[in-house]
Amino acid sequence: MNFEKRDIILIVGIVLFVIGLIPFTTVIFAIIIGILLFFGIKVYVIRKRRMIENDVGEGICMECGFKIIDKKCPNCDSENK
Repeated sequence: MNFEKRDIILIVGIVLFVIGLIPFTTVIFAIIIGILLFFGIKVYVIRKRRMIENDVGEGICMECGFKIIDKKCPNCDSENK
């Protein structure tokens, strides 16, 4: 898990969420919920990013939108032959 610039926004949002939880729970439970929320969101984003990278592969054809395999579009190149 790398720290990125947008993680600052996530941390600020979670801190505000934890501050909002304090009247309803104890401070330690609010902090634990905030930490779990941060790592849960980070794991979700990492998995989603990997899934998108696997789906895209080498790129997407600009004409039909298919995934490019071996620097060729299976849809467009088969029509040209």
